[in-house]
Amino acid sequence: MAKKKAGGHPPRVPKKRYEAELTRLQIELVEMQQWVIATGRRVVVIFEGRDAAGKGGAIKRVMEYLNPRHARIVALPQPSERERGQWYFQRYIERLPTAGEIVLMDRSWYNRAGVERVMGYSTDDEYQRFLRQVPVVERLLVDDGILLLKYWFSVSDDVQQNRFAARVDDPLRRWKLSPTDLESIKRWEDYSRAKDAMFAATDIPEAPWWTIESDDKRASRINLISHLLSQIRHERADPEKVAIPDRPPATDYQRPPREQHQHVPDVASALGR
Repeated sequence: MAKKKAGGHPPRVPKKRYEAELTRLQIELVEMQQWVIATGRRVVVIFEGRDAAGKGGAIKRVMEYLNPRHARIVALPQPSERERGQWYFQRYIERLPTAGEIVLMDRSWYNRAGVERVMGYSTDDEYQRFLRQVPVVERLLVDDGILLLKYWFSVSDDVQQNRFAARVDDPLRRWKLSPTDLESIKRWEDYSRAKDAMFAATDIPEAPWWTIESDDKRASRINLISHLLSQIRHERADPEKVAIPDRPPATDYQRPPREQHQHVPDVASALGR
C-alpha cells in the first residue's frame, strides 16, 4: 500500500462550523440513545485504525453527552494470564451490551490482526484461526440482533508523524506515545499489509468495514457521527414534559456552623475574577 500524503487535501473544517454541526449531531446522538433504551436494542461500535489516527477523540465526542448508565467504552488492557488461557474472543464477548445499551470499543478483537500480527505477539496458527473465526462470530452477533458497526480510521504517514511529534512535549498527551506507537513508524508498510489482509478476510456484508479519512480530525468526527446515526435507524421520541416543583418554604431547619466541617481550600480565588 502506497503511503498517503497530506498535501492536496481539502482545507480543514472551520472551527465555528465544526462546533455547530457537532452540537447538532450530538443532540441527535442523545435522541438515538433514547430510542435504543426504549426499544431494548444492543449496539456495538468498533473503532480501529493506525496509531494517532484520532480514534480516541472521536470516541470522546460520541460519548460526551450520552447517558453513561446505558453507554460505555471498552478499552481492554493486555490480557491477564488467565485470559491468555481462554478462547481469544471470550473477554470481549463478556463485555457485549445488554438490552438498551451502547458499547464503544476502543480497539477490539482486531488487535490480533493488527498489532499482534505485526509485532509477533501471536503465532501464525493463532492469527489464521482468528481470521477464520471472525466472520463466524460477527455473523452470530448480528443474527442475535446486535447492531455491529466497524470503523477504520485512516491517517497519512506524514500526519501521523506530526501527531507523534506533538505528543512528545505535551504533558497531557505524552502517555499516548508508547514504544509500540514509535515502532509503528518503522513498520508502516507491515501495518498496511496486515490491514489489507484483515479487510480481505473480515469485510463481510453482515458487518462491513467503513473507512474514515482522519487527517482532518474535525471532519473525521463529523463524518463518523453522521454515518453512525444513518446506520442506526431510529425514531425521535419526544421527551416527557418535566415540571420543576416550587421549593417549599423553610421551616425550622438550621444549617450547622461551617466551622464544624472540613472544606476544600479555595485556591481558585487566587486566580482572580
